[in-house]
Amino acid sequence: MNLVDRFLKYVTFDTQSSEETGTTPSTSGQRVFAQALVKELEEIGLEDITLDNNSYLMATLPANTTAHIPTIGFIAHLDTSPDMSGKDVQPRIVNYKGGDIVLSEEDNIVLSTSMFPELNDYKGQDIIVTNGKTLLGADDKAGVAAIISAVKYLKDHPEIKHGKIRIAFTPDEEIGQGADHFDVDKFGCEWAYTIDGGQIGELEYENFNAAGAKVLFKGLNVHPGYAKNKMLNACLLAAEFASWLPASQRPEQTEGYEGFFHLTGMSGSVENASLSYIIRDHTRSLFEQKKRDLHALVERMNEMHPGSTTLELRDQYYNMREVVEPKRFIVDIAFEAMTAIGVIPLVKPIRGGTDGARLSFMGLPCPNIFAGGLNFHGRYEFLPVHSLEKSMETIVKIAELTAQKS
Repeated sequence: MNLVDRFLKYVTFDTQSSEETGTTPSTSGQRVFAQALVKELEEIGLEDITLDNNSYLMATLPANTTAHIPTIGFIAHLDTSPDMSGKDVQPRIVNYKGGDIVLSEEDNIVLSTSMFPELNDYKGQDIIVTNGKTLLGADDKAGVAAIISAVKYLKDHPEIKHGKIRIAFTPDEEIGQGADHFDVDKFGCEWAYTIDGGQIGELEYENFNAAGAKVLFKGLNVHPGYAKNKMLNACLLAAEFASWLPASQRPEQTEGYEGFFHLTGMSGSVENASLSYIIRDHTRSLFEQKKRDLHALVERMNEMHPGSTTLELRDQYYNMREVVEPKRFIVDIAFEAMTAIGVIPLVKPIRGGTDGARLSFMGLPCPNIFAGGLNFHGRYEFLPVHSLEKSMETIVKIAELTAQKS
């Protein structure tokens, strides 16, 4: 099975994670996918294959030289985003000649260059697209496919000397829980790379500091005909609260290092309502200020309507730069690997997070490398085949360079 066939097989597994179940993995499809991967890794001939009760899958490609070489790892995640369905994905390969791509003629769903001008960068290439009714799942099944194809390539080409290589596939990254039960000591690596980035060349070692927030509103419902000076509508409290947060700090108004408050969900009735937010900022001091701002707004609402509003706030991960930068050589190896295979490295901050951010603070420095996909988490997601191939080649070259430099 070649790299592309491997990816096309993987996207047939429905592995959306869910914040609602409270289990690990959060959905049974992730376990099914992991079990299928176990069989594949056994067929390839990897060693020390383990799948624990939480569906963390690890395996080893042994060193093929007696030289002392650091043990390194490569990590991807099993789940796809809950933002859109990942069930019954129907990918197709398009030899892209330019212009718009009709994903679904019956539903008039079009991947257009006016909305996604980056599509123009892939003229003349094969790209994998959806039928417009699901996400594709390149985040992060492209990473899974690249890693497994890379270790198989290394196993089939013993002339490429490398040290011990560990691989891992984790559940529930998309809901911020991918590192919750990751056993760093068991993984046994000096450093690792997540293969979870986007466009070709992405190399990232700094990311958002992240928190999740839920603001809960308690109202008072009485008959609307007799509500004057009595009713307190929780939905209206939620709407007023949302309006207090600065519009300039929404995702659609920010870029680069700029942080944001992102309203991800809202629900309610007259009696009870809630707002769900994710909070992001690259700078730790600004991140902490955003959390203080939320607390202040809750206090403001409670001054207006005593006892009406509560805040649930949980940090999710922090900027890995604090951990990775003192060991910058691991980024340099990845940079050199990309250059060696003809890829221009794009070193930039992640406007998001990866398992590697939390793993870095757990003692496993873990920069992030491109898997090649674009427009993640939605119907317009696509994956250039050439980019996927270069992701795999980057992994192979990192293994080779780590051996050479040791």
